[in-house]
Amino acid sequence: MIEIVSADRCVKCDLCVEACPDNVFDAVADGVPVIARQADCQTCFLCELFCPTDALYVSPLSESIEGATEADLVARGVMGSFRREMGWKNAKPRGTAGDMSYRIFEAGTIIP
Repeated sequence: MIEIVSADRCVKCDLCVEACPDNVFDAVADGVPVIARQADCQTCFLCELFCPTDALYVSPLSESIEGATEADLVARGVMGSFRREMGWKNAKPRGTAGDMSYRIFEAGTIIP
């Protein structure tokens, strides 16, 4: 379950808001997204995968944990650890940095 959005690490890109299939986050104009519906989190880790700055912590537990502090999680190296373990970098899976096929959706046209 999503536990933390780090105000210090977040760059306000809202990729977590867009990636979440359960609408757990609310975007805040010029601000850090908020966990608005934590109980709706399905622990899919998509928000953590897409976060480019390791600003999120998703617990593998399906229930909210108490006492988890950002400082402790940073010290233990678990902020963004799922993304790192999966090999994601810059919101893309490992090995796809040169893949330009996603561009076919830009501006509704196919780009050679």
